[in-house]
Amino acid sequence: MTEISLEAQRALDTFLDHLALERGLSNNTLAAYRRDLDAHLGFLAEIGVTDPAQADESHLLRHLGRLRKAGAAPATVLRKLSAIRSFYRYLVREKVIAADPTANIESHRLEARLPAVLSLEQVEAMLSKPDPATVRGMRDRALLELLYATGLRVSELTELEVGDVNLKLGFVRCVGKGSKERIVPVGRKAIEAVVRYLESRKGGSTALFPGRSTGKLTRVACWKIIKRYAALAGVTGHVSPHTLRHSFATHLLERGADLRAIQEMLGHADISTTEIYTHVSADHLREVYQSTHPRA
Repeated sequence: MTEISLEAQRALDTFLDHLALERGLSNNTLAAYRRDLDAHLGFLAEIGVTDPAQADESHLLRHLGRLRKAGAAPATVLRKLSAIRSFYRYLVREKVIAADPTANIESHRLEARLPAVLSLEQVEAMLSKPDPATVRGMRDRALLELLYATGLRVSELTELEVGDVNLKLGFVRCVGKGSKERIVPVGRKAIEAVVRYLESRKGGSTALFPGRSTGKLTRVACWKIIKRYAALAGVTGHVSPHTLRHSFATHLLERGADLRAIQEMLGHADISTTEIYTHVSADHLREVYQSTHPRA
């Protein structure tokens, strides 16, 4: 990769400082932004554009085109475009550049892949598989129920303390991206599963889901638990903790939940992130129409 100029490096460093200090993003997220923007600015330097102020829409389209030609998945291209767009919008706000070169680049034309969603029957089949006669089974049932009941990210779930779940009032308090705290309702079935699990477990860990040591269950361990019960339930394809999050949002929307409420529960900073579920729901409605309308 061609080395970027001092002007470009200064702009990048200032932007990353803004993300860290003003938006409170995690080190992992900041590292991802740096990788994507280093690659973008390196591409610009390679074609002779050494200052971000010189970049225009054609340069951006060339960069995105190269990514697609190299075999990058649509979701990967969208993620990189999101980072690049945030970068240029910041530079416009700070009056470092006069115009945003990404302003007319439409994300939907990059054919974003819709999230995988389980049917209600598939979710219920998975939830029925943990053995209620064992402590591990009760833990796994509580974990699955809580993921589907709240739509939490797996990183949010693994960080929960016992005191973060209000079993009497039916809500969970979690800390999401940007260290933002939110309250999410928890349904009766999930509360019952958590109660049974807490009554059965031993030890005095404050973590809701302790790991094998004194720490907390890891994200990888959660992923393995979900894969195990998906296989036992006969659910094929890629199933991950995020699949349950997507299913949570889609099932709510299909049953009439307000998009803004879903945004709050998912912890999305921007409603446009939540709007992807309207496309999933539209597909569901189309299937219902085709299978039920007498002249479809």
